[in-house]
Amino acid sequence: VLLGSFLGIGAGFLISRKPWSVLAVSPILLALVVAGVFLFPVTINREGGDIIYFTSLATNGPPSWLVLPVVFIGVAAILAGPAEAVGRCFGQLDNLIAYRWDLIGSLTGIVGFTVLSWLQAPSVVWGVLATAAYLTLLWGWRRVVAGIACAVTLLCLTAESLGAGISWSPYYKVKLSQEGAYEGKPLYLITVNGVPHQLMGSADFKLTAAEAQYRTPYERRVDSPLRNVLIIGAGSGSDVSIALVKGAQHVDAVDIDPRIMQIGVDLHPDHPYSDPRVTRHVNDGRAFLQSTDTQYDLILFALPDSLALVNGASQIRLESFLFTAEALHEAREHLTDQGVFAMYNYYRENWLIDRLGNTAQQAFGHAPCMDLFAAHQAVVTIAKSPANQQCAADNHQIGTDVVPPADDNSPFLYFRGGFVPAEYLWVLAGILVISVLTVRILGGPLRQMRPYADLFFMGAAFLLLETKNIATFALLFGTTWLVNAFVFAGVLVVVLTAVEVTRRFRTPPLPVVFGGIAAALLVAYLVPPESLLPLPFWPRLALAVVLAFLPIFLANVAFAKRFAQADSSQAAFGLNLLGSIVGGCLEYGALVTGYRNLLILVALLYLAAFLFKPRSALGA
Repeated sequence: VLLGSFLGIGAGFLISRKPWSVLAVSPILLALVVAGVFLFPVTINREGGDIIYFTSLATNGPPSWLVLPVVFIGVAAILAGPAEAVGRCFGQLDNLIAYRWDLIGSLTGIVGFTVLSWLQAPSVVWGVLATAAYLTLLWGWRRVVAGIACAVTLLCLTAESLGAGISWSPYYKVKLSQEGAYEGKPLYLITVNGVPHQLMGSADFKLTAAEAQYRTPYERRVDSPLRNVLIIGAGSGSDVSIALVKGAQHVDAVDIDPRIMQIGVDLHPDHPYSDPRVTRHVNDGRAFLQSTDTQYDLILFALPDSLALVNGASQIRLESFLFTAEALHEAREHLTDQGVFAMYNYYRENWLIDRLGNTAQQAFGHAPCMDLFAAHQAVVTIAKSPANQQCAADNHQIGTDVVPPADDNSPFLYFRGGFVPAEYLWVLAGILVISVLTVRILGGPLRQMRPYADLFFMGAAFLLLETKNIATFALLFGTTWLVNAFVFAGVLVVVLTAVEVTRRFRTPPLPVVFGGIAAALLVAYLVPPESLLPLPFWPRLALAVVLAFLPIFLANVAFAKRFAQADSSQAAFGLNLLGSIVGGCLEYGALVTGYRNLLILVALLYLAAFLFKPRSALGA
């Protein structure tokens, strides 16, 4: 997205006086990409290595090494169209006025995203809005061509949206299909984004004909009343149904996805969500743990692999903060004295199983029961007191070469550790090479851009700061789509406020503003996000907003002051976007440093921006 925006800004700078528009090509490219993905779907099966991807169990379609670069280039080229129109506008308006309207448009997009996600709108609705935008921005024969291309896009999206069993959640494209029956009760397969996710069936099926992992947690606990049970990853309700069969007096069923839970409400053969003993919670599992005071006799992490990354963050998955050392310690604190904690899944790699077992061992202070089954299925069960767990005779022993637990600062459960994976480095290097070549081709000799070098460093620092804040709010309030949308909207509101303050009021000189940035970053570094977790919701929110958004506000006051002075707003904004691309690459360094230490890199980048700013800007 950033690369496409940068290409578009550059194109707008070059052809702002020519009649042909890159924007007219964008809907054609969109139609080609959508039609290609619809007609030739690709699934991949990635196993092994030091980083785990939850992919499909089979492969089909053209090879991924061919399709993925095509899709990547296609997306960048599509985004270049609207960005080219932005580049034209930046050449015609006052610098800060143009930037102001660009921010208002971005904020409008976030609001639209939030509404569509809330409504669980199908893909064709998103396509209709994109079509309306293209047809509004184009005119004459270009509008006709765009209309034809958009009709192809809408045809594909309509066919997709009306497919059998297809529905949409804020996170996935969900497909539901019946896969036979067991003792007269139907079995349903739930697939998300083309990956098998859940098999919804009765408790009888799960406890007898299905995998042993579903009954193992109950076999490992010493028999005692099940007054309160917490199931995180309750999904379509099969684990809830099992808990009720096992005698649970009350079940708190938590799942992050409202659509999958609703499928369970409507179609689960046991109707567990209609049972008065069950309370449903659509929420992030870690966030629910932080908000409840209930003590549980059993806490289950029931296959909570999200199969999705959080938008805007390099390696945070929806369940990342659920499996850290701090999260398991918090689960322990929510158990009764006889309470038992268990987690089970298809973990893909044995090193991950040992890592989770070791995490539980460190959080609880004694060894867990570990049951291994075929295809890397495993159940980790551990009681608050070792006297309340009974392990099998063939209990798996954690190996000596175990990966240390993930923590809230580095919540990368599926990353084995070490340096950034080589496959990431190759892709990031390719992006950087393309970006530098684009700068040279569209912008001319790099030395001519020297006056805007500080804006380059500001762009890199800002994107890293945004990534850090996404991780912070995900930890403090959950990795839900709504929290993510509020973070992006909050960032845009703060940036817009900084622009308006700079436009309307006299602000301190740049050296003073940069000093404020340094002070705000220092405070944010000295107050780690996890220290706010014990606070009630509203004080936690207030402090999180101040710590996260004060550096962003001051940084954008500095940016607005410098941007207002730029002789070429297109070149200045384009170089700032190039810095953002570099910042997007640097954010993968969090795999090595953790998120907190990204603030050190942010501070160094703002120091570079201060040192590289022109002398004429010192008194601005």
